[in-house]
Amino acid sequence: MSLTITLTGTGGAQLVPVFGCDCAACRRARLNETHRRRPCSGVVQFNDAVTLLDAGMPDVMDRFPAGQFQQFLLTHYHMDHVQGLFPLRWGVGEKIPVYGPPDEQGCDDLFKHPGLLDFSHTVEPFVVFDLQGLQVTPLPLNHSKLTFGYLLESAHSRVAWLTDTAGLPDKTLKFLLNNHPQLIVIDCSYAPHPESPKNHNDLNAVIALNAVIGCPRVILTHISHVFDQWMMKNPLPTGFEAGYDGMRIVLD
Repeated sequence: MSLTITLTGTGGAQLVPVFGCDCAACRRARLNETHRRRPCSGVVQFNDAVTLLDAGMPDVMDRFPAGQFQQFLLTHYHMDHVQGLFPLRWGVGEKIPVYGPPDEQGCDDLFKHPGLLDFSHTVEPFVVFDLQGLQVTPLPLNHSKLTFGYLLESAHSRVAWLTDTAGLPDKTLKFLLNNHPQLIVIDCSYAPHPESPKNHNDLNAVIALNAVIGCPRVILTHISHVFDQWMMKNPLPTGFEAGYDGMRIVLD
């Protein structure tokens, strides 16, 4: 069974185009839908099961009607990664499991009024769990709120999903070095910058991380309009590519 990952959103909280901005990247995105970037998120398909990676799309319940997915897998509880849960929770029907880090605060009143969402499925760093045959390992990330990335493994595929983060904790970096992912989808919010940004990677940080990990294919996500402007004039290094909304990745 192949593992398929679709990038449903590749932007940060600011999105692209940015409200009020008239830069080249924002103008391009307004003129051409394919250059828009919605909240960073993905869909994982394996063994006929569908997992929604984060829920930052405000219209997530319209995009994925009841019965079309099995669970949510959250990286963290910032609003741009969970806002789609707020109206969905008041739906009717069976409970929907929500897997994610053990953040006691969560976001607003989601935990107090969960509706049909089941937030009892908290996960722990480096403790593997199973989603319909897919093995998932939570990986701690560096962010302003408790955040996990995930290593997704099938018999023949190994993918690391690493947003939102600035660099990687030593234990996570060593884990990825030892487990050899075939593909990394990673936060790269900024163009190369002389100083290391906080909360999110720039391109220099991603290149440095992969110099250690040695992954053959790196897809950048959580991309800002400033980085889009930079990429309009500069090529990415070999082995690195910019993700885009709707990008579909199939691993056999």
